Amino acid sequence: MSVRVVIFGGLMAIAAAGFAQAPTPQRPPVGGIGSPADAMIFYVARGAADACGQNCSEWIAAEGTVQWDTHKRLLAILDRQAGRKLPVVIHSWGESNLNVATSLGRILRDRGIDTTAGRTEVEACSGKGEAECFALKRPGGPLEAKMNTGDLTCDLTCVLLLAGGVHRSLPAGAKVIVSGMFIRNRLAPNVNDEQRESLTARFGEQFRLYLRDMGVETELLDIIDRNPEPRRRIELPPSEWLRLRIVTAASL
Repeated sequence: MSVRVVIFGGLMAIAAAGFAQAPTPQRPPVGGIGSPADAMIFYVARGAADACGQNCSEWIAAEGTVQWDTHKRLLAILDRQAGRKLPVVIHSWGESNLNVATSLGRILRDRGIDTTAGRTEVEACSGKGEAECFALKRPGGPLEAKMNTGDLTCDLTCVLLLAGGVHRSLPAGAKVIVSGMFIRNRLAPNVNDEQRESLTARFGEQFRLYLRDMGVETELLDIIDRNPEPRRRIELPPSEWLRLRIVTAASL
């Protein structure tokens, strides 16, 4: 078992190289001082009939990079739904904290939420800059929107979030592209070999436990581990999505 892991800011955390492109320029920080730009936000979107699937016209958009405090925003948006189980539509990008991503997945499973991936395009953002659009989304909606699944990539962060769904799907034409993970300590650049090996084993087992609990085949990690270059991309064809149980239904 040789899953590669990451340390951020002197604290053990896990991050992956994300391939989805972030909006340009970066969005403002979500929180106060020290809050990173592009951190994931959640807001309710609504569109035409079947906009987010059969008999689905309202959803929760999950948009951005998973950071250390992202779980707080997910819990807040779910608590505001008064028991409604709106599906979560994932659009992740950047180098995300995968420890937190698995925590988000467990929250989604505990709440009985379905998951898919796609880009939410808010009508009121048309013609507006990123900062102005972000200000519209930040309060949490609801906002009139439509789903865009064209040229969609689901990276490892997306896969881990997706795994938390009770029912999980990916749109036809989507690409699942994963890479290895890597160790980083922002405060101390070097991580000694002994610490790296210990963290590799610890986090590797945690990820396997998470995938087993979510009903996803742990072979997914074996595929990642066989990649000789941590940042090299591996595309999983749709036939593998079902076999590995990344999704629970065929693409629509």
